[in-house]
Amino acid sequence: MTERQKDRPWLMRTYAGHSTAEASNELYRRNLAKGQTGLSVAFDLPTQTGYDPDHILARGEVGRVGVPVSHLGDMRRLFQDIPLEQMNTSMTINATAMWLLALYQVVAEEQGADITKLQGTTQNDIVKEYLSRGTHVFPPGPSLRLTTDMICYTVNHIPKWNPINICSYHLQEAGATPVQEIAYAMSTAIAVLDAVRDSGQVPEERFGEVVARISFFVNAGVRFIEEMCKMRAFGRIWDTITRERYGIEDAKQRRFRYGVQVNSLGLTEAQPENNVQRIVLEMLAVTLSKDARARAVQLPAWNEALGLPRPWDQQWSLRIQQVLAHESDLLEYEDIFAGSHVIEAKVESLVAECLAEIERIQEMGGAMAAVESGYLKAQLVSSHAERRARIESGEEKIIGVNIFETTEPNPLTSDLDTAIQTVDPAVEARVVAALGRWRAERQESTDRQGNGDPFVFPTTQQALEQLKEAAKGTGNLMEATLECARAGVTTGEWSGALREVFGEFRAPTGVSSAPVAVPAEAGSPLAEVRRKVDRTAEDMGVGKLRFLVGKPGLDGHSNGAEQIAVRARDAGFEVVYQGIRLTPEQIVDAALEEDVHAVGLSILSGSHAQLVPDVLDRLKVAGAADIPVVVGGIIPNADAEELRAAGVAAVFTPKDFGITGIIGRIVDEIRKANKLDPLEVPA
Repeated sequence: MTERQKDRPWLMRTYAGHSTAEASNELYRRNLAKGQTGLSVAFDLPTQTGYDPDHILARGEVGRVGVPVSHLGDMRRLFQDIPLEQMNTSMTINATAMWLLALYQVVAEEQGADITKLQGTTQNDIVKEYLSRGTHVFPPGPSLRLTTDMICYTVNHIPKWNPINICSYHLQEAGATPVQEIAYAMSTAIAVLDAVRDSGQVPEERFGEVVARISFFVNAGVRFIEEMCKMRAFGRIWDTITRERYGIEDAKQRRFRYGVQVNSLGLTEAQPENNVQRIVLEMLAVTLSKDARARAVQLPAWNEALGLPRPWDQQWSLRIQQVLAHESDLLEYEDIFAGSHVIEAKVESLVAECLAEIERIQEMGGAMAAVESGYLKAQLVSSHAERRARIESGEEKIIGVNIFETTEPNPLTSDLDTAIQTVDPAVEARVVAALGRWRAERQESTDRQGNGDPFVFPTTQQALEQLKEAAKGTGNLMEATLECARAGVTTGEWSGALREVFGEFRAPTGVSSAPVAVPAEAGSPLAEVRRKVDRTAEDMGVGKLRFLVGKPGLDGHSNGAEQIAVRARDAGFEVVYQGIRLTPEQIVDAALEEDVHAVGLSILSGSHAQLVPDVLDRLKVAGAADIPVVVGGIIPNADAEELRAAGVAAVFTPKDFGITGIIGRIVDEIRKANKLDPLEVPA
């Protein structure tokens, strides 16, 4: 051991939550007992998008990708026997971040906590929701107001809280290059800081406190040298922006603070055991360099491409962190890359390119304007299409997927049905029933309600009316939101009240403006698929084959759907893609109205078992059962068999990485459905 004192390890978290508040609470307490040093809460999609569990769009989504939190009672159960004053809690929540923070604060108050001592983070980055993750609710202007109000409130009342975690994580999964990832995240930070400054809620002399509470949440891919350089570039650019644009002189307040989850969508269904070494390498990118080390790390599990990880899988990921921090000598040394001319050259190159892109976005009017114009989304869709093309051509190699595909049987996945955790389908009905009881009983609390005196404790309806009035004005919305939390308002009611005032927003898809990523050169696979598309259209006597790509339910991860839509367009289809968050009824209506020849459904949230049969049934009732339906997503084998038995023509999962081949399969299904002879495509 060297003479210097060993550095303290980063916060170790596991992104977790499922089924119910009670089940998630048990999981959190088990993880903390295993040595986890912070909590990272995963909320289900209805909670993230501001719907109660009994809303039509919540069907099949309740408790799937996280825990449902519908009201104060759920938040109490979620953190029962977990002292919040002593905890560091990260909440991955965006459009409804203000609401979830209000519930958290009220529960902490009920525990007797001093809220000035609460530590944690709300993600609260709405820009990346418009671009990649899809849990946005309100238009950009009102969304930025909610973010601004939260930041100003926490700086004044919960000073140790990170009110925003500007998140480039999902940008990388949506196709961002390192330059785009840094530039778009920094442009978001500029938009947020400008809004806080211009709001007048924080005195100029205290603006450094605002800057000091801005944190970031990044992705780390397997190209871990480049990723480590990316983090060093992030830190330099943040220091420059905060010093030059905002005049922050205190170096401590300018410090670039970030947490990380290493890449999840890069994990493979094929040979999933390889994901373990991918996770380790990606973790090194954000831990090896002391000067650019993450403050908090959460690792995915090896089997996330197969389904929901089990507690044992999450423990394995936690142990990876613990071995590095406690068994290796990593924390005994200063930055081991200081003075490296190779690293320095790469960092300088990234900084220069990023500053140029940031300036380009500022010239457009900033991040919000670049979202509304569709520029940012189109750039991401284009970058993602180029990456997919490199993978399909073999230029970018992925072990077990497009190279070294021969493998021995994997004992970890010998029984696929037990290799992942499944959510009991009956959970949704139980959660909905519990919500009904909450609504029926909350008005009975006359002691809490102050006998209905709105100047003491407002009733549920009074709290909602006060929220709407506040939203119509210009005041900070956090106090009105806290009153809603205390009065027993539900997640859907809070969001619904603000929807009435602010409206909703459908972000640009970026599909129509995406350039061709895979040229249809003579003899290429895409050229052959184009030939099949044209021949099939001719055989059917139509001008063009029409293909509807649909995202039913609340799953906002649209990257795969967008890439299928772009490739189908380039293969000669007329593509109908209306974006995310559609009901089965809306999808079927669109299929009939556009007279499509095939329907493709993309679902990554696990709600396929409920939503896909609904689409099939509605097509049947409409007399359109002959339209072939194909489905793509993270779908276990047993579920895939059930979907095919229900009438789905084909099921595609992450192992089906060749998009051109998928488009060719869809043409085959159209021919089969229309009783046309199959067309052979040369190998």
